[in-house]
Amino acid sequence: MNIYVIATILILITSIFLILVVLIQNSKGGGLDSSFSASNQIMGVKKTNDFIEKATWGSAIIIVALSIIASFAIPRGQANQKEEMKSNLTEYAKKAISQPFNTGNQQNTQQQPTPPTENTQQQ
Repeated sequence: MNIYVIATILILITSIFLILVVLIQNSKGGGLDSSFSASNQIMGVKKTNDFIEKATWGSAIIIVALSIIASFAIPRGQANQKEEMKSNLTEYAKKAISQPFNTGNQQNTQQQPTPPTENTQQQ
C-alpha cells in the first residue's frame, strides 16, 4: 500500500474516534454526560474532562496533519503516460476535424413537398 491509502485509512479511523469523543463531552462544557459517571469515580471529574479535551484537540491536529500528508502523497501519472494521453487526444481531435459532420438527417436527401397555398377556390 502506498502512503496515500494509509493516510486515508488513518484519517477515517481518527475521524470516527473524534466523533465518539465529541459525543461523550457535555454540550455546556461542564463535564461528562451522566451515563459516563462511573469513570468520574476512577479518575475524578477534572482529570476526565482534561483528558477528553486533550483527546479532542489531539484528534483534530492528527486529522489536519494526515490530510496534509495525504495531499502530498496523491498518486500522479508519470510523465510518459501524460505525453501518451496528450498525443492520443490530439490524434482523436485531428480525426474528428477531418471527418464531415453527421447530422443524422442524411436519409431525407430528397426535396420535401411544398405545402399547399391558400389560393383555394370558394364554391
